[in-house]
Amino acid sequence: MPMAIIAGFITLIMFRRDLHTITFFAGLLINEGLNMVLKYTIRESRPMHRKTQYTEYGMPSSHSQLMWFFAIYSAYFTLFRLHRYPGKGLYYQLHKVGIILTVVTVAACVAYSRIYLMYHTWAQIGWGAVVGALFATFWFVLTEYVFTPRFQDIAAWPICEFLLIRDTTLIPNIMWFEYTNSRQETRTRSRKLASLKTQ
Repeated sequence: MPMAIIAGFITLIMFRRDLHTITFFAGLLINEGLNMVLKYTIRESRPMHRKTQYTEYGMPSSHSQLMWFFAIYSAYFTLFRLHRYPGKGLYYQLHKVGIILTVVTVAACVAYSRIYLMYHTWAQIGWGAVVGALFATFWFVLTEYVFTPRFQDIAAWPICEFLLIRDTTLIPNIMWFEYTNSRQETRTRSRKLASLKTQ
């Protein structure tokens, strides 16, 4: 699952080139770096129930830390940043609850799988979850109040313009925006094509 998330981020960045997605991914990578620092500082061994002799340390679990960072950050984003068309009715609220329950359930399943497969102890996956959740909270606040207000200026940098990196923060529903604009553009081009054929 962590590798699928990383692959998904890389794909999103390549095709959408949105600054918030890039910042989210940067937080995920820093979270992984923090995990390595903690592992080599605490130096707690993995459980010895399996026959395999581990060379890596186990405290805290990197899978648990990554998944809970992703889940908690996604939950914050859903609560405070996600806006759906056309309004704030029951469907809107159920949509948010569904997203949050899904990411939290997936994180819990991945964390438990590390115990089931005997790669970690309960304490190792528990502390991984705590560290991941706390860092997700810190990174979301930092992104929301420090990075986001500067996204428009960053998007205007020549390197960002060259790489087509953009800021979509002020667009409340990017999926609806892209959908309506692509439909409008398709209709406009279809009318132009039809007029050329009749000439």
